[in-house]
Parts: sequence; C-alpha cells; structure tokens
Amino acid sequence: MSKPSNLIVEADGGSRGNPGPAGSGAVVIDADTGEVILEIARFIGVATNNVAEYLALKSGLEGALQINPEARILVRMDSKLVIEQMSGTWKIKHPDMIQLAAEVQNISRGHDIKFMWIPREENSRADALANKAMDESGDSTVSSEGEILRSPVAEFNQTAPSSVRAPGNVTAPLTTVVLIRHGRTHLTESKRISGRGGENPKLSDLGRIDARMAAQAVAQIGKTGPWSFLKPVSAIVASPIQRTLDTANIIANEVGLSVSTNDNIAEISFGDWDGSTNDEVRQNWPEEFAAWQGSWEVAPPNGESLEEFDERVMKGLFEIVEANAGKTVAVVSHVMPIRGIARRALDGGISAYWSPQISPCSISILRFWGTQAAEVITLNSTSHL
Repeated sequence: MSKPSNLIVEADGGSRGNPGPAGSGAVVIDADTGEVILEIARFIGVATNNVAEYLALKSGLEGALQINPEARILVRMDSKLVIEQMSGTWKIKHPDMIQLAAEVQNISRGHDIKFMWIPREENSRADALANKAMDESGDSTVSSEGEILRSPVAEFNQTAPSSVRAPGNVTAPLTTVVLIRHGRTHLTESKRISGRGGENPKLSDLGRIDARMAAQAVAQIGKTGPWSFLKPVSAIVASPIQRTLDTANIIANEVGLSVSTNDNIAEISFGDWDGSTNDEVRQNWPEEFAAWQGSWEVAPPNGESLEEFDERVMKGLFEIVEANAGKTVAVVSHVMPIRGIARRALDGGISAYWSPQISPCSISILRFWGTQAAEVITLNSTSHL
C-alpha cells in the first residue's frame, strides 16, 4: 500500500490555569482522501497554553513524518501566535518558545511543510484530544481507519488561505459573504443610472447569460477551483429589486437553494436622476450634481444621501451575517451596496465608495467575524464571464 503523499496536521494545546494542567492534541489526515490516519493526545503536566500548542505541533509533525517522511505537510492551527512565529512573521521572544520553536524547526528542516491559521471552530478535533489528555492525565496514540473527513487537499495550493493575520480576541463565528452584482439590463447597457425606486427593469438577454455563468461559479465554491477552501454556499439573499431577483433565482436554480430578500441591500436611490446618463445629470442639474459629488450628506433631488444609504446597508449586512453565522451566504445586490460592504471590510473612508470597479455579475468575497473584524478574499472577480 502506497504512503500518502499529502498530509494535514491539525494541532491544538490547552492549559487549565495558564500555567496549569496542560494537554496537547494532534490529528494527521490524508489530504487526498480525507481519511484520519493518526490521533495523538498527550498529557504535559503543568504548562502554559503556548507551550502546549507548540508541543502539539511537535508531536503532530513527528507523527506525520513517521507515516511518510517525503510527504508534503500542511499544518493547520487556530493559534495565531504559533502560526505567525513558525511562518517567520513574528519574532519569538519568550525563552520557552525559542527552545520549542527551534525543536520544531529542526524537525521541519528539509521537509515541505506549510503553516495555515484556521478559525477555532475548524480545529475541534485536535482541541478535543487536548482536553481528553487533560481529563485523563494520560497519553494515547491511535491509528484510525475508515473515518473520512472533507478532503482539504486544495489548501496546499490556494492563493487566498485562511489568513494567518486574522484578528485576535474575536469571539464571533466566521461568516463568508459572497457578493454578486446583478446581470445587465437595458439601462446598464445604455449606461443610464438605475437606482432604487426607478424603472426597475428585468435582466436583458445578455444579463441572463452572465447570470448563468456567475451561477456556475457560485456552485463551485467549497468544491473545486480557487475558492474550494471555503464552505459551500448554504443560503442566498437578494435585494428585492427585479434585476437582483432575476439573477438570484438563476443562481438558486444552479445550487438548489431558495432565495430570501433583504430590503436594506437594495441599490441607493438616485431620485430624479434615475434613467439619465451622467452627462444628462451634469447638464440638467449642474448645481445639485456638483454639491452631491463626494458628499456624505447631500442627496440627489428626491433621492438618498450616502450617509442614509450607508446606515441602511450596514444594517442589512449584519442582519445577513447574524442570520448565517459560521456559514457561506451568497448576497445578490448592486454596485453601491457591494462597494459599501467592501468599504466596511476594508475600514475605508468615503472615497472607498467610488474606488472599486464592480462589474455586472462580478463576484466579491469577504469574511466577517460578526461586527468585530473582517477580511477581503477577492473583489470584482470576472474570470468566470
């Protein structure tokens, strides 16, 4: 029987007292099949959390290299400290950590080993083994057969991994928001303003073609391709405007989900300017247009100010994040709401509302730890079109 060539090590350690009775846990997984090969639980004695985490990493690597010293190994841990230090981005200052890190580096030397931070909820198996060691004050090493997990082999080559710079001290679950702009309409194609409360056109023929290609890309999230490391989409939320509903329903048919709506992620209202081109607005409302450009408080005639709009969109965003905590949700919306949500993730100023290009049926992926923190995976991706 051939040895697995791609291995995952998931490791965790804990201390009840910090320092106090401590334990470490590690799991070795065949990344190509998802099979759990080895489970290691070690009772350490009195130690700190960080010492326990390093010892978990050490035992996990030793176990993986015994299985196949030639394997590529991906280490996944929820300890930002250990991952950052082993990746070389944080200096190691504590004497105990310096010694343990040197031991791990010595074990790793000459081997193809990568390190990845993961959220705590994705490291539950190693955490359970660490707790088992503390509960029983003893060690165990079990070779496991037959149990199959989702294979994370794509994470070896992913270009946008779970960030090792993900924020510390967050308590909210990680929610992935996949933002899709609606497909083209006749107003889009004629470069006319199309906001909330205007004509409300349906998708054009070209818009429906774009939506079908976006739907195929969304269906691959969590399965294959560049976004296979994410969880698959488990819900779809759309703006109640016709063009977003048309797009969302095409996506829903592809992935086998229903569509819910959220009024707060509808497009901004351009009031009297709706249906006009930018040149026509500049010509017919020169003073109003000049006052509106770059303003937070000024609204188009009978329209919505950016300040009012931003408050509404943020409310909608966190309604969606709360309702889909820990999951991946597809949100079908418009240019300005997508820019607003990206602005929130980037912690940007007003100018961030005008900087990003958001193309019809583009895909943008952002991740939110509730309202506590966020990161951007991709913005305005159109490679599927």
